[in-house]
Amino acid sequence: MTTEKFTFTGHAGHALAARLDVPEGPHLATALFAHCFTCSKDIIAARRIAARLAALGIAVLRFDFTGLGHSEGEFENTHFSSNVDDILLAAQALSDRDMPPSLLIGHSLGGAAILKAASRLPDTKGVVTIGAPADPAHVIETFREALPRIRAEGSAEVRLGGRPYRVSDAFLEDVKSSDLETILGNLKPALLVLHAPRDEVVSIDNAARIFMAAKHPKSFVTLDDADHLITRAEDAEYVAEVIAAWAAKYIELTPPAPPPGAPEGIVRASEADPRGFLQDIQSGPNHHMYADEPLAYGGTNKGLSPYGFLSAGLAACTSMTIRMYARRKGWPLDHVRVDVSHDKVHAQDAETGTRDRVDQFQREICLEGALDADQRARLLEIADRCPVHRTLEGSSKVVTRLVD
Repeated sequence: MTTEKFTFTGHAGHALAARLDVPEGPHLATALFAHCFTCSKDIIAARRIAARLAALGIAVLRFDFTGLGHSEGEFENTHFSSNVDDILLAAQALSDRDMPPSLLIGHSLGGAAILKAASRLPDTKGVVTIGAPADPAHVIETFREALPRIRAEGSAEVRLGGRPYRVSDAFLEDVKSSDLETILGNLKPALLVLHAPRDEVVSIDNAARIFMAAKHPKSFVTLDDADHLITRAEDAEYVAEVIAAWAAKYIELTPPAPPPGAPEGIVRASEADPRGFLQDIQSGPNHHMYADEPLAYGGTNKGLSPYGFLSAGLAACTSMTIRMYARRKGWPLDHVRVDVSHDKVHAQDAETGTRDRVDQFQREICLEGALDADQRARLLEIADRCPVHRTLEGSSKVVTRLVD
């Protein structure tokens, strides 16, 4: 993906800083991400979710609310309703670029704000909350000891996440008056609720309240032992994977026709971890997987090795070819299983004393069903006509060029 700096005007006329993560390939849809209370657009969960969705062809706008991060304005002069207004203005800015958001994602208090904003964004097809409170007033618990000072003085400085923020009495009144349950009962888009049972900031019962108040279609996915801020990389990656898979059901992600000469489109490998060998493999908007190396070779073993993918291609193509032939003949083939292993062996035709080696794929085929001996023998012959088999045994040409 590529990331663009994006600026739009917030509810009080201040310039709000944002990042627009754009797919490197076709742009199929747009998502809007609202961060947690006093966080920023650059928290790890937002970055990883944006990257994963961009790989699917979904552009993602993540921005800093007024008075936070790199956005202008004073946090003291904001409240929950102003956050909702900022979300609506962010959506308008995207619409002005002909990119109206069809997916809304909100983390913690940003999730509550997203729910309220969704009712005013008719293009929305899906809404996702991550560790969101069912009642926006829940955020008051994070600075309860400062409430007497805020009431007495009109505002007071509190420390949240190790940083000082000034909270006003107007903020308290606004979050107390916000009612999400009525909004949830009338929510039109599909809803995905993500929450960790061990969340110590926003308890899991909030997820239950949100889920029960909403109508179908709705889904709930547990985040197991993730923390509230989704700080562990593996948890953020899991959240991104779940959202990506879920969103594809409710958002139209039809890719354009593939380029001439490439009927199956483009397969892209992008480095996912520069410290090892993990690769993010994307084929069109609907197919995603990982490639890696085993631990013994310096990898993290989170995906098939490159030779593993090659073996998988041979196994799958063999099975498909056998099935296609048996189906056409009307033969009683109940099930096909193909096991493939790969190794490098000394070339049989190498000159004596050389160390030449060739790739050898060992293929074992299991055919289940009431097949006679002739049918089984014929299907074994057909296996050798598998297109991938022919490619491996034939000659291939790889043309490589550098691009910007």
